[in-house]
Amino acid sequence: MTNIAKGMLAGLAATIVLSLLMLMKGAMGVMPALDPIGMIAMMMGVSAAIAWGVHLMIGAVIWGGAFALLEPHLPGGEFWLKGVVFGIGAWLIMMVAMMPMAGAGFFGMQLGMMAPVMTLVMHIVFGAVLGGVYAMLLHRGSATTI
Repeated sequence: MTNIAKGMLAGLAATIVLSLLMLMKGAMGVMPALDPIGMIAMMMGVSAAIAWGVHLMIGAVIWGGAFALLEPHLPGGEFWLKGVVFGIGAWLIMMVAMMPMAGAGFFGMQLGMMAPVMTLVMHIVFGAVLGGVYAMLLHRGSATTI
């Protein structure tokens, strides 16, 4: 398996974890206006089911593949920490590009101060999982048996 494929698999795992956090947030009624799936559906004019698929594809293919390409150049030493740095970068892109396109304003400030804070925390978790899973996939099978 290539490193890009490993990155995509790690991206899928990290996106699943992020998605579970999003679902838990919604189930608790925390910041209902912060609905990334609804934003994707609205921007693309598609159903929520398709928006979920797009969300998973972005996390796996784009962010996972990009992490595999950029990882050697990221600061941090440990893979999970490189993932956190990468996750913060992904969060910044979301805050300055996606949030305004979705009508939530720069850094999502039209949703309130908690929007950028909550999404930052979720992207830090995303990055840590991304880096950790990627490291496990890179090192899987590399141990010698006696």
